[in-house]
Amino acid sequence: MSGDRHPRESRPLSADDDTLWTTVTRAVKPLRPAPKLPTPSGEPSRSPEPKRTRDTVSGTRVATRHPEPPPLAPLERRLRQRLGRGSASPDRRLDLHGMTQRQAHDALLHFLHTAQADGVKLVLVVTGKGARSADRDPFVERGVLRRLVPQWLNAPDLRRLVVGFDSAHVGHGGDGALYVRIRRPRG
Repeated sequence: MSGDRHPRESRPLSADDDTLWTTVTRAVKPLRPAPKLPTPSGEPSRSPEPKRTRDTVSGTRVATRHPEPPPLAPLERRLRQRLGRGSASPDRRLDLHGMTQRQAHDALLHFLHTAQADGVKLVLVVTGKGARSADRDPFVERGVLRRLVPQWLNAPDLRRLVVGFDSAHVGHGGDGALYVRIRRPRG
């Protein structure tokens, strides 16, 4: 590194760098929507039109806007302590061992819908820690469901069913299981 340039100084982008930067920035979605900026005429810009779907009864197009699912919250400290001591336990349990990703996702979705409909507050979802054979074979991915289930629980379709989730206590499976709090049904 030359002594006359500061390490944070920017250099002009090459054509390849510029193309790469443009490609990457087009594929990125913002975490939060951009603030509405005034247009050159001074009026605030309008939000994009809602998606339009066809009404099955009348056949006309109707605007539908799905509200953002609520954010997830971790389990309360006292509940975690009670679960760890054994003075509280999950109401239901789902074991995903030996299932494919598709089977596990379908089972989880059905299980959470049923639990919510039945008024269940806390469930245990056992993902397992991964196949032991994966330790010996570097080409076998270990703990696929352990990694995917939290992603699924964060997805908008399941966030409508789930208040939050957290790793289970060692007595309930430790890192191979999750406590999931179920959201009360609306209506």
